[in-house]
Amino acid sequence: MKYNSYTILMLLSLLFFKATAKEKEIPAEHLLSSPDRSVELKFFQKEIANKEKAFFYQLSYKGKPVILESKLELQLDNHLSESAMALPVDKHKNWFENLQITGVKRSTKDTTWIPVYGEKKLIRDQYNSLIISTVKDDNPNYLMNIEIRAYNQGVAIRFFFPENAKGTYYRIMSENTEFNFAPGTLAWKANWAQAPYEKVALENWDYEAERPLTLELKNGLFATLIEAGMVDYSRSKFKLKAQNSLVTSMFTPVDLISPVATPWRAILVAESAPEIAMGTDLILNLNEPSKIKDENWIKPGKIMRVMSQTTRDAFENIDFAAKRNLQYILFDWKWYGPAFSFNSDASKVAINDFDLPAIIKYAKEKGIGVWLYVNQQALLMQSDSLFSIYKKWGVAGVKFGFVQSGSHRWTTWIEKAIQQAAQNHIMVNIHDDWRPTGEQRTWPNLMTAEGIRGNEEMPAATSNTVMPFTRFLAGAADYTICYFDSRIKTTHAHQLALAAIYFSPIQTLYWYDKPALYKGEPELEFWDKIPVTWDETKVLSGKPGEYITTVRRSGEEWFLGSITNTEARKVELKLDFLPKGQKFVARIYHDDNTVNTATKVGIKDITVDAQSTLKLDLQVSGGAAIWLHKK
Repeated sequence: MKYNSYTILMLLSLLFFKATAKEKEIPAEHLLSSPDRSVELKFFQKEIANKEKAFFYQLSYKGKPVILESKLELQLDNHLSESAMALPVDKHKNWFENLQITGVKRSTKDTTWIPVYGEKKLIRDQYNSLIISTVKDDNPNYLMNIEIRAYNQGVAIRFFFPENAKGTYYRIMSENTEFNFAPGTLAWKANWAQAPYEKVALENWDYEAERPLTLELKNGLFATLIEAGMVDYSRSKFKLKAQNSLVTSMFTPVDLISPVATPWRAILVAESAPEIAMGTDLILNLNEPSKIKDENWIKPGKIMRVMSQTTRDAFENIDFAAKRNLQYILFDWKWYGPAFSFNSDASKVAINDFDLPAIIKYAKEKGIGVWLYVNQQALLMQSDSLFSIYKKWGVAGVKFGFVQSGSHRWTTWIEKAIQQAAQNHIMVNIHDDWRPTGEQRTWPNLMTAEGIRGNEEMPAATSNTVMPFTRFLAGAADYTICYFDSRIKTTHAHQLALAAIYFSPIQTLYWYDKPALYKGEPELEFWDKIPVTWDETKVLSGKPGEYITTVRRSGEEWFLGSITNTEARKVELKLDFLPKGQKFVARIYHDDNTVNTATKVGIKDITVDAQSTLKLDLQVSGGAAIWLHKK
């Protein structure tokens, strides 16, 4: 038998590798704990059948089980690349079955970073990490690392492929990472990004579950499954593998070139629902730092949509925005022609009596920025030049409309478009069936995104109480809050409170409203005063599907929102978050049917301090908003 030089070299490498691995006697089981020791992950490899091996993990929180024994697995099919490059074709049924552990590296990290905007002024990035190095026992060119991080909030796992010495390309067909739970686990499931939520057991599912996916465990713990760093991959949701068992479900296969990593699969864990709702740092920490050097042009603010696209209506909206302390106006779809047509040119106005240069000029004089809607068809055709045109026009931001999402192709396209916008100092708001995975840390011009059942669907109050514990763990969301529209299914105080509960650096207010509908309602002072970026955030109480109370601080002022579902509720608020020894005025905006206005919102002032407790009587589908400022 004749051997070519490559085969001889590979055989020698394998012999060296096996001898080295034997000398090290690397164990197949490893434990990783969070810095505060509350979270513990057990990682191990074991033989499952016919000398085939597989990787598994278990997760616990303060000694209570969270994830039972679950498999970690990818399925690859590189045979076309291997054949084209005259390399050995991997014929293993399961790509992981002959991976051998070659090394284990541990490290710790504890740093803080300052976001351009956010729910807090400083974000702490603290974790212990474990990197498991592996190699295929019959091909030393196939290296793979399993990277695991343990935070006080939970854990994150991903697979990393170092540079392949022979240049083989990687085609990942599926990811079969499991999440096995104890019987009695319930999930807050949505079938797509803008779907309603329902609380269901882990059995008899007919659709995949959108991420993040929040679960209530029988032992009282809460857990949320999150996808982070999904920027060169296809979206993964969660499907039912068996009763009480979930598995990742990729939208399409992906084609990758090493060195490359898969997205993070993260698991948030907490003892209460409010703690879960405050776990928004994790998805950001699992992404790279900002790649924008000059961030001064990124300016958060409140925005309203111009319902009628004429020059006169635009001027009226600009005047209203200036008076109501809004920072932006938005011209929604069709200003440049039919939005779904490739023949529409998003660099030209297609509406009569719509003088966009004059509008932008007038808005600038009033201190108001202009955002433009552009549908995916025009973005796809024109994004290489469109953002530079808008920069010359003086446009502040672009709302991406009706984007496709999920596949590897559209993921990389959206990420490129965000970067092209950043190069031209254009902020971005992505709408429809797309959710962020933390990339707003890397590209902070991505201000907000839809992927939420907001006021375009006019959800009931119960739906609004679910999303702080689910959708908002993926990042800022553009709910499109409105006020005067008769279709809203909540009270007006409930709508007011959403501006404090829902985080969005571009916060849409008055979505379906017009300046003419405003009749001097005094409670709208709350929206006039409230900022959109914060120094501190606390979720004081709540449970998905029932109620939530959130308070946020900007400087020395606090803004609080409390909402209930379709049941009336009494809520007690301890104000111990206030600085001790200082008096504050709590201006409370609450539902009051005795008030002689169409919106039925009353206002009362109470002097309070850190020892005070406020009692709120929330009406059916109601809420309350509170502005706390020094006396």
